[in-house]
Amino acid sequence: MDGRCTCGDVRYRLKARPLFVHCCHCRWCQRETGSAFVMNALIEADNVELLTGEPEVIDTPSASGNGQKVSRCPVCKVALWSVYSGAGPKFRFVRVGTLEDPDACPPEIHIFTESKQPWVVLPEGVPAVPQFYRRDEYWPAESLRRRDAVLAEP
Repeated sequence: MDGRCTCGDVRYRLKARPLFVHCCHCRWCQRETGSAFVMNALIEADNVELLTGEPEVIDTPSASGNGQKVSRCPVCKVALWSVYSGAGPKFRFVRVGTLEDPDACPPEIHIFTESKQPWVVLPEGVPAVPQFYRRDEYWPAESLRRRDAVLAEP
């Protein structure tokens, strides 16, 4: 799957399917995006290949207090992905809306729904949790194996 910023200065490719796709309804994501939620495709950093350009990394506050590093196009400033302190630099949370075909990555879970906008209607058949969740309860076995493999690397 290929993606890019709005102006096209930064282009990237996902070399594998995402591990899992979150639709986050927390107030921090609402503020950051200026929208009702953010769609993040979690993937190993090594599976994100830069094709053109070089994103600038912006240290941004987060609800955890540990911050996140948001990679943005240096020209149009569109956020392409984040690195959260909890997941660490071996993983990226790619903004699904920057993919050429965002329809290929529908949400696999809705998180922090306790703060979702009241007019947002969640689809039936997709898990939704008030805050966060336990990976082993929702992630496919293959995604858990891929995650464990990355975490086992030095």
